[in-house]
Amino acid sequence: MVLGVGGGIAAYKACEVLRRLTESGHHVRVVPTEAALRFVGAATFEALSGQPVQTGVFTDVEQVPHVRLGQEADLVVVAPATADLMARAAHGMADDLLTSTLLTARCPVLMVPAMHTEMWEHAATRDNVALLRSRGVVVAEPDSGRLTGADTGKGRLPDPAEIVDLARLLLAEPAALPHDLAGRRVVVSAGGNREPLDPVRYLGNRSSGRQGYALARVAAHRGADVTLVAAYTADLAPPAGVRVVRAGTAQEMRAALLAESDGADAVVMAAAVADFRPESLAEHKIKKSDQDPDPVKLTRNPDILAELVQARRDGRLRVPVIVGFAAETGDPGTTVLDYGRAKLARKACDLLVVNAVGEGGAFEGEDNGGWLLAADGAESPIRHGSKSLLASTLWDAVSLRLGRQ
Repeated sequence: MVLGVGGGIAAYKACEVLRRLTESGHHVRVVPTEAALRFVGAATFEALSGQPVQTGVFTDVEQVPHVRLGQEADLVVVAPATADLMARAAHGMADDLLTSTLLTARCPVLMVPAMHTEMWEHAATRDNVALLRSRGVVVAEPDSGRLTGADTGKGRLPDPAEIVDLARLLLAEPAALPHDLAGRRVVVSAGGNREPLDPVRYLGNRSSGRQGYALARVAAHRGADVTLVAAYTADLAPPAGVRVVRAGTAQEMRAALLAESDGADAVVMAAAVADFRPESLAEHKIKKSDQDPDPVKLTRNPDILAELVQARRDGRLRVPVIVGFAAETGDPGTTVLDYGRAKLARKACDLLVVNAVGEGGAFEGEDNGGWLLAADGAESPIRHGSKSLLASTLWDAVSLRLGRQ
């Protein structure tokens, strides 16, 4: 793998990207620009990668590095990709080792921009990004937040963990991040609801929110305008370019989803919505005593997925594609897939992702897999892999359906 580093203040974050990639077992060669070495010295990159660092084409000429690096790479990641670097890459310039490597690379190329908002929004940069994407380069969406000095806005380098996740996704599936959702608005729910018993305790579930966050992240980097309705999650950083709406309980999530979904192109219900909540909320902490506590009476929560489908059927909601998730366990008489088919029939959504849970499956883990069921009867397995890989598979199916309309 080649890690290109552009000459921006965010170059220091490339060190964390490099550390995470090498710790995952990848062989990484860092190729910075001369300007990047003004922010981070070559010794740092060499110590973290175990590989020599050079910027020009006249070092080790007998090994022809300006050609060999691109030819041998399985993936090229450029982080940060500055406005100047993307302009040179878009116009085929090869005036240093990094731009020469980009010209010879025939593997997936991921560019992760970082610059001030005005530079990102400038027409020249937008044209260069469009040109790179038209040639198959994956140009990620920058994050929003604090920039240099007192400035804030869009143009911040995404979290290193997010960059590494995108890199791993492209290694697993080179075609995983087309820019096919540009102009689309999607809503994704994530995480597990917590239904309060008293001011201290709650009823909850084991959902970490990772799958929903992966869905939002991948959709944003495929060009979508993404709203993430998030319940409680495992301290996950908000994905770059995604608007997050917090909704802790099932009733709060219902209200948020009904408000956000109208007019969206797709709604994906990946959250583990609580089926029940306590009938009443104790005003004070329930004290422990020698006597057994009173039984907790439960009442049903709204079925948000079914309500979204019904609202669309009644004409109260405009959304072409509604996707549900089914976290199931099988039993001696019924398989996980059987339960999934039954849920699809009940909910009447367009697509349903069926996951087998338990024994490390789906909840809390880094990987996922299962089956994708469609309302027209189509069924396809989702190969086991990262949750971002599952997200890409699902967005492929959603994009296909949106393209038919």
